[in-house]
Amino acid sequence: MRVVIQRVTHASVTIEKEVKSSIGNGLMILLGIEETDNQEDIDCLTKKIAALRIFDDENGVMNKSVNDIHGEILVVSQFTLMASTKKGNRPSYIKAAKPEISIPLYEKFCEEMSKHLGTPVKTGEFGADMKVELLNDGPVTICMDTKNKE
Repeated sequence: MRVVIQRVTHASVTIEKEVKSSIGNGLMILLGIEETDNQEDIDCLTKKIAALRIFDDENGVMNKSVNDIHGEILVVSQFTLMASTKKGNRPSYIKAAKPEISIPLYEKFCEEMSKHLGTPVKTGEFGADMKVELLNDGPVTICMDTKNKE
């Protein structure tokens, strides 16, 4: 499971010219799921993301978590995070999980993230053509992959 986490002042997802979800200050999370991912991957990431100290404290030091600032979270599924670019110029998405695997894991990830946040996370729509807009604050962008825990 891979995530790209961005600290944002605001973010939104638009589908067919309609805003599906939007957040203010918080985290925009792009989530990629592969065939071998499971509950352990979800637990590892959601716990870590909720505790990441990437928001400024009163001294301007990144020392607060999304929970500490009462921030919001927007989670968008993105199979292209699983792209392999080892051969040729066309990325291969063979590692990306099929919908029958990825949809339940995506939903469970959002559910667990909501539990850690204490409020529901906002989401995109799995498989939809989404327009994602955000203002990255910092910029702060962090990538995590449960298959590369070092």
